[in-house]
Amino acid sequence: YDEYTLSEIAVQLGYSSVQYLSAQFRQVTGISVTEYKKGGYSRTPVDLIGRQTAPAHPKKE
Repeated sequence: YDEYTLSEIAVQLGYSSVQYLSAQFRQVTGISVTEYKKGGYSRTPVDLIGRQTAPAHPKKE
């Protein structure tokens, strides 16, 4: 996910708010997105967010 901005990742996962994605990321992983990117953690936490949480503001079709 290094090649994507956080905004692009939020859109890909169906979030309309980067802030909500960031909060969900911290809730699921226990670390911030910045800490994750600096630490070289596995991609599992990012994958879990897409499966375990629902967007607070679903995209309107």
